[in-house]
Amino acid sequence: MAQFINRENLLQFFRRLLQKFKGSGNLYLIGETTQLIEGWRSWIDKIEFTSDISPEDKSDFVISLERVSLELSLKIVDESPADVMPLPEGYQERMLPIENFGGLDFGSGTVRLKISHYDPYSVAFKSIARGDEEDYQLVINYLKNGWLTVEKMDSLLSDLLPRFSFKTIQQDPAEFRRKYKGLLQIWEDAKKESVL
Repeated sequence: MAQFINRENLLQFFRRLLQKFKGSGNLYLIGETTQLIEGWRSWIDKIEFTSDISPEDKSDFVISLERVSLELSLKIVDESPADVMPLPEGYQERMLPIENFGGLDFGSGTVRLKISHYDPYSVAFKSIARGDEEDYQLVINYLKNGWLTVEKMDSLLSDLLPRFSFKTIQQDPAEFRRKYKGLLQIWEDAKKESVL
């Protein structure tokens, strides 16, 4: 049975994964998992990520992930924003390194599996497209902590929205615009409340 995951559980997951997986590649943390590492929340119910693993190491990576998640009874979800929508221009350059987490140096030359945060704008747009209250709160947390700006979102969306289709995000661009406008209203309300 899966359990709630705090920072210590997450650190234990990474330690075991780095012990078991002998290959190389990149693991990108998404959404609430990023926010747990950054200390913006105290727990999550699943570890969300996507990966870029060399083809020869992919099988070992999948086996290692499954073993560690079973050993620790942690739920994992491997899904990239690219699986459900076109990505905004320049997303590769907006991946954010995690230099150190609990003594694990993810940026050093000795760690073959590099662990980073996925582009927050891509994650935000995926969350807005889904549009649950929890998704909006995730985006608001990114905004509150300075990982996103409305101006940059507007700029990226001017290029991205024409590429949206029912095939890519299971909704039309007009529906996304409505959800985005709703998110911006929530953000404006949150800013007003923080001033009071």
